[in-house]
Amino acid sequence: MIAASFAYFNYKFSEYKFIDFKEWTFYEKSDIFIPTEDRYIVVFYSSREKDTMRLLANINLTLPILAIDYYNRVRKNTHSTTFLRSGTKNSLAFIQRFNIYNSPSIFFIKRSKKTLYKQDSKIRKLNNLKALSKQVKNL
Repeated sequence: MIAASFAYFNYKFSEYKFIDFKEWTFYEKSDIFIPTEDRYIVVFYSSREKDTMRLLANINLTLPILAIDYYNRVRKNTHSTTFLRSGTKNSLAFIQRFNIYNSPSIFFIKRSKKTLYKQDSKIRKLNNLKALSKQVKNL
């Protein structure tokens, strides 16, 4: 009984992951990203996919977007989208931590402590960035 409880607790605890922006360094252009909002939409994408950066830059949602590019291209932030990049080691650790297998993928995070955020939804593959606002409402 104790072993089953322990296994269930470990499963539930590991279902959603954490990210501490004090330990994981992401950059906006050349500045280190410091989160200010309580919730974000995280979009992991490839800037080599046609029009992806433009679509992310022009989208307007109720929550701010953290757009993390697999290829680390620099892009100017917009009103609702913060474009992030990081080193290869950090990017690979991010992909591994959140088990990201598709691009673009989306999930929510919410603040637990000052720079510590918890994954707040399952990770989903976006089939069409143009339909992002409709899909976000369903998550």
